[in-house]
Parts: sequence; structure tokens; C-alpha cells
Amino acid sequence: MLCDPDKTLSECAGARISGCWSLRSDTSGSGEDSLDRLLPPAGAPRRKSTTSLSTTEPPLLRTGTRTIYTAGRPPWYDEHGMQPKEAFVIGLCGGSASGKTTVANKIIEALDVPWVVLLSMDSFYKVLSPDEQALAASNDYNFDHPAAFDFELLVATLRKLKQGRSVKIPVYDFTTHSRHKDWKNVYGASVIIFEGIMSFADKGLLQLLDMKIFVDTDSDIRLVRRLRRDITERRRDIEGVIKQYNKFVKPAFDQYIEPAMRLADIVVPRGGGNMVAIDLIVQHVHSQLEKRELNVRALLASVQQTHPLPQTLCVLESTPQVKGLHTIIRNKETSRDEFIFYSKRLMRLLIERALTFLPSQRCVVQTPQGQQYEGRRFIGKGITGVSILRAGETMEPALRAVCKDVRIGKILIQTNMDSGEPELHYLRLPKDISEDHVILMDSTVSTGAAAMMAIRVLLDHEVQEERIVLVSLLMAELGVHSVAYAFPKVKIITSAVDKSLDDSLHVIPGIGDFGDRYFGTDGSADWSEAEDKEEPHC
Repeated sequence: MLCDPDKTLSECAGARISGCWSLRSDTSGSGEDSLDRLLPPAGAPRRKSTTSLSTTEPPLLRTGTRTIYTAGRPPWYDEHGMQPKEAFVIGLCGGSASGKTTVANKIIEALDVPWVVLLSMDSFYKVLSPDEQALAASNDYNFDHPAAFDFELLVATLRKLKQGRSVKIPVYDFTTHSRHKDWKNVYGASVIIFEGIMSFADKGLLQLLDMKIFVDTDSDIRLVRRLRRDITERRRDIEGVIKQYNKFVKPAFDQYIEPAMRLADIVVPRGGGNMVAIDLIVQHVHSQLEKRELNVRALLASVQQTHPLPQTLCVLESTPQVKGLHTIIRNKETSRDEFIFYSKRLMRLLIERALTFLPSQRCVVQTPQGQQYEGRRFIGKGITGVSILRAGETMEPALRAVCKDVRIGKILIQTNMDSGEPELHYLRLPKDISEDHVILMDSTVSTGAAAMMAIRVLLDHEVQEERIVLVSLLMAELGVHSVAYAFPKVKIITSAVDKSLDDSLHVIPGIGDFGDRYFGTDGSADWSEAEDKEEPHC
């Protein structure tokens, strides 16, 4: 789940992995949250999406144990579905207790942008052998040497996070000198702040850092801080702390850490109190972020599609039944009860059709009459349904009705009313989704921007493109082309394809605002302004 920004970094993630203004994939369960937990009731004041954090009103909505950021993550990919610019990585190096985390917090606060991940090198200490555990218990193991860190795992993890992919971070317990069984899932970063005493000690690691900062703090101050921290937070005795400092910490600083200062782009004396240096850092990061801004939806909407519909598209046969269902749900005079009933019928047909594209193999079974029957059997690891909230959630009952024990994930995407771009606010995906075939569900697709964002999220979580099936009641030709062009291996299933969009990017002739018609909400009072343009979720 997302980190609560009112908590300290250690409270946020145990091993000092901060999700403050970042999205952490919640893979702890099936993701089966009801809609009323994610969105306020009808008639609630509308909250406008923003692209930066407000100093007067935190950009988040708390619902029980969930935290949904109203300052969402804008597109990190282009119209081709690729990430043209990687996340900006800031490396913070300095002696033990020099104030690296404090400087990182100050940078996060001054940046005032969403989607910043703070990653600590302390999470990547190596797993100790029994003999090393014994040395650590007697303060005779050198934790301040490069050999104490798992640089191979660290570099691989930071590289994946920089590329925009989901990663698992080990959680290190300083009281037992061991890793926890459960690791933390971290995903979604425009800026990554990586801090540690050996941040500049590995060549592969240095190549991933876009900006290198050294925090220079007086040795006496560092010693006092370390004493306070190790005694109060890590339950060490004062003699052991001083012994470790004299035997390992100070020599390591003199041999490895202080010489690394020459590699830094900026040296910050006095740590977090040096606001002049922090302001300079923030100005540079802002300039880099401006170069990474993308206008995906505008690009998609401006494209004139003249090609035939792609072969990856499957449209339900326009039988009298399907045609009749469309006649009812497209009619503006249709009551809400009838709209829901006949939409559900159409959803069931769509889901049944989508399942025919999942891999299967021949199998033979024995009938009760003792005869053999040659049939087919699904050969994948599992099936997961992922709905794009809110309207995509209406398709979940149809999927559950035909897939026993199917796992469900959710992605909340809304349109930023200032930029017109889709923004990622929340996701909850089942564990090991990378091994499954995924049915991605949304009610309508106009430009394809929201569907592309959801597919990009799945790809970042290691789901194979050819294992994704996008299911939508109604799509515009532009949306079909946009998704198929960016992700040619994704199968697209819909009941109808409409020709055009109006100036507000609504599908024409369309179906209206599906979410408002289904849930009985009034678009003018609904919290989700995205529904006016995005539900058809683009």
C-alpha cells in the first residue's frame, strides 16, 4: 500500500524504503476492494486533480487503510507505449549518521512533486552466515565495508526501478542482522533518491546516478548521532557502539567514504540545515523533470487513423441479440435498472468471448458412461482480472461468474483537468501476477490513453504483453488503433467500434457516461472528474 506521508520514513517502510509521494504496488492480497471504499459517495465535493503537491491541502484521500493520491502519476511512456526517459536518480553519499536521510527528506519536501521514491542502501546488506552472525552479535563484523553489501542485487534493483518497473526491496532487521521473509514492493517513480554510506563505491551503481551528492558533516556530530540511533533504535549497548565505531566505522570513512567526495557533483556541508545547497539541487531536478514531461493523450487525439482495424481486434458478431442490447443501453431514455441489467448481459458475452483466446490444449476425459471425450483444457498458470476503476469494476461479476476463484486487481486512473492527461492514482495487484494471463477490463475506450497506461503498469509488473486481453463494451476506432499500435501483442475484445470522437473526446455516437449511468451519479457533482472525459476512460 502507499506510504502515509504523515509518518516518519522508518514507520513508512520498516527498512527505510519511503513511498512518500510514490506508488507502492500492494500485492498483499487479491485486490478485492469495493468501489465505495475507493471513491466517495455521490454528491461529495469534487476534488480537482493536480500535478504538484499542495502545501495547504495534502494531495491524498484516506479511506480506511488505503491512501489514494489525488496528485497522480502522469504518463511516463510515449504514444508507442515506451518509456523515452528513465526516472531521475539522485545518489546521496556520506558518513554514517551524516544526515543523508534528512537531506533526502528536505529535497522531497522542496521538490513538491508526486512520485518520489527514497531507497536506502541499508536494505541491501548481505545475508550473514552463522559465523558472521556471531561476529555481528559481538560487534566484530564490519558493516562499513563494501563487501558487506549485496551490490549485485542493489544495481539490478535500482536499474529496474529507474526503468519504471516494479521491484521488490529486501527489508533488513538491524536488531537481528537478518532480512525479513517478506520484501517490500515498490513501483512508480519520477525521481529516485538513493542514499547510503557506499553509494559511490561501485562503478555499476555510479552509472545509474544522474546526480551525485555528498553530505559532509563533522565527525563529532556523526558520532553523537550514531550513539543515539544505535542505542535507542537498534538496542545496542554504548560500549559495543563505540567499539564498532573505532574498529570499523571511522577507518571505513577514512578509506572509502571521504575519498568518494571527489566523485560528487554537489557537496552539502552541514547536512539538512544547508537550504542554499538544497534549493540548488531542487532547481536542477525540476529542470530535468520538465524535459521528461509527455503529452500522450493530446498526441493520440491528434492522430488521424486511416489504416484498417488491426487483426488483434475481435468484435462480437452483430447478431440481433447484440444489436438489441446496444439499442437499449445506448438509448438515453433507458432507465438505470434496465441499463444495468442489459449492460451485464453484454458484459457476460464479452467475457465469454475473451476466454476463448486463452491458451488451451487437447485433453481426453472419461464420461460417467465409461466413454472417452476429447476436449480442451486451459494450460496457463492462472487468470487475473484487472479493472480500471471505476467503470471497469462493473465487469468483475461477469468474470467471476465464468472463472472460478479468479483473482482480481484494480487500477485507478483519472484525467488531470489542467493537462488533460491520464494520471495513475492507485493500484492493487495480486502476487505473482507476472505468471498469469490478465483480463484487463474497462467500460469504454475513446483515445486509448487510460488503457495504454493500465497496460504499461501491467508490463512494468512483468506481465507478458501477449498474455494481456483488453475487454471493453465500446471502443472508438482511435482507441483501438492507439492500443494496437503501442502494444501489438495485446488482444482487444469489444462489442462495438464507433467511428469518431467529439471535441470533448467522447465516443460518437457512443453510450454516454457509462459510470454515471451505471452508478446513478451526477457528473456535475461526482468526485471523479475523469469520468466526464475518461469514462469513456480514453
